[in-house]
Amino acid sequence: MQLNAQQVIDALPWDALIDQLADIFTQEVQSPVRHHHFIPVPDAPQATLLLMPAWIEGEFLGIKQVNVFPGNSALNLPGLNSHYLLNCGRTGRPLVQLEGNELTARRTAAVSALAARYLARSDASRLLVMGAGRMARRLIPAHMAVRPIDKIWVWARNPAAAAELVEELGEQGLDIQVATEQELPELVPQMDIVSCATMAETPILKGEWLSPGCHLDLIGSFTPTMREADDEALRRSHIFVDTRAGALSETGELLIPIRQGVITPDHVLAELSELCGGKHAGRSALPDPDSAITLFKSVGASLEDLAAAILAYQRSQNR
Repeated sequence: MQLNAQQVIDALPWDALIDQLADIFTQEVQSPVRHHHFIPVPDAPQATLLLMPAWIEGEFLGIKQVNVFPGNSALNLPGLNSHYLLNCGRTGRPLVQLEGNELTARRTAAVSALAARYLARSDASRLLVMGAGRMARRLIPAHMAVRPIDKIWVWARNPAAAAELVEELGEQGLDIQVATEQELPELVPQMDIVSCATMAETPILKGEWLSPGCHLDLIGSFTPTMREADDEALRRSHIFVDTRAGALSETGELLIPIRQGVITPDHVLAELSELCGGKHAGRSALPDPDSAITLFKSVGASLEDLAAAILAYQRSQNR
């Protein structure tokens, strides 16, 4: 069986996907460190092959393959292609191959929404999304699935991209508008949730802008040199991550302020397995829940892909 991008969308509605992720973070899942292989390409920049396996013993075995070919831009082709292969955990028999880009985008947005279940105020209604690409289009409905979001703003370094996204979602009946660079210092303090999904190398969000009770969702930084929020944002926030192992080794969002002495690894209060498993109650366990600023940083984990692939397979089988 194969599922293309649209079939992956149809098989992964937000509520079901968020619940599936909550469940898998309480299970015993084997998820080795991802494999990186560098591949020479004739007359083009070096390519990278990423392999991300995960399995639940006796149930499912999955692996995501990501091919990153930077030279494809010169050929007017996507620079990244991926697919996911889900297999039977008892026999190794292939069960389904899924289009990987949509699978990754949806599970990433759903992880942010899962964290918001525990960390955003229950009455959060105002959302600012920083970034206007693939992830922004998914983060908005994902957050709307867990909180009563009724007003949305979109900021992007490319105003035309923000305007395009606002027009697209506005036609679907959402109350959504573009935020300009000049408006951010006055707009951000009004937000209940700020979700960042950019390729920023240096901070685009200032901690001095954040109001008490805000939840900050950081997705973009995936290398030790990238970050979206400044030192003050980290200093003021109660910090949570998807996995400590990934967040404390892969993202400049934490590595840079730790190296500079702004925070320490102990400032990470909990990871998703602890939130979902009831070891930490999230916002409600903080000293002043109503005014606390919470920050969630995700870098991605192979068990998240496995959860999404299992759900897509099971729902497709039941149709």
